Amino acid sequence: MKDSLRISFPSHPKYLSVVRLLTAKIAELCGFRGKIIEEIRLAVDEACANVIKHAYKGDTSKEIVLKYTSTEKKFTVILEDRGAKADSRLIKGRDLEEVRPGGLGVHFIHRVFDVFEYDEKRTRGNRLILIKYLGREQ
Repeated sequence: MKDSLRISFPSHPKYLSVVRLLTAKIAELCGFRGKIIEEIRLAVDEACANVIKHAYKGDTSKEIVLKYTSTEKKFTVILEDRGAKADSRLIKGRDLEEVRPGGLGVHFIHRVFDVFEYDEKRTRGNRLILIKYLGREQ
């Protein structure tokens, strides 16, 4: 059975609390438990915050679209925006040896999700695809 949900919301940070709540509940409904729900919640929040900061350059009037899909084998989150096109070759977290706040979101997202990829075929905006396989919560 395949379940899916699509939401769109303004690119204002105040809506990230709603995204966190929704993401946690959907992860729970998909069968995740305990700490992994919190990690998925924070990873999706970080990805959305990166859209606001980097793709939309802080513009709070734009739209972000989140699509959640689950099957018996995997949980997929697709994040779409119409912001500045990202060069996926340049997207990486900062050096982990550099001690300072910020810049660790990409590392965290990679650690939580089994698949982290950009849809390179898009000519406008960005589409980030995150997949977490069920049964691989470690």
